[in-house]
Amino acid sequence: MSQDVETRNEQYADYVKKMALPSKYFPSLIWAFLIGGLITILGQSFYLLYETVTDLSPEMIGALVAVTLIGIAAFLTAIGVYDRIGAFSGGGSIVPITGFSNAVSASAIEHRKEGIIFGTCTNMFKIAGPVIVVGVALSWLVGFIYFIIGLFGG
Repeated sequence: MSQDVETRNEQYADYVKKMALPSKYFPSLIWAFLIGGLITILGQSFYLLYETVTDLSPEMIGALVAVTLIGIAAFLTAIGVYDRIGAFSGGGSIVPITGFSNAVSASAIEHRKEGIIFGTCTNMFKIAGPVIVVGVALSWLVGFIYFIIGLFGG
């Protein structure tokens, strides 16, 4: 019986290898680097703009830049542009905070027909929810370790 399973698995692996399109790694890396860099340049541009026109602290300007980038990504997701950007830039558009915004926005948009509460609100964190939970848990853990080290004069 296990021989049959192994043979079937080998046949399936051969089938997948034949059917899968080969990836073009180098162009994908270049596009990811360029798009991720453009998002970073956009964020830095907003930072410099807000620094020039407001008298906010650097921390507040950073928060304002994050909110701006999240809003732009959500808008581009809503009109279907962010998915096209992600299709050719890969990790360049997924890794920054804009990718997180895209994940939340796309889930909310996809389920909006089910209503505000049971559609949008309950489904918008299906993808991003685990990221938030892990982020909060690890932040708590690192803070606790930092606190313990501080108690012992480290």
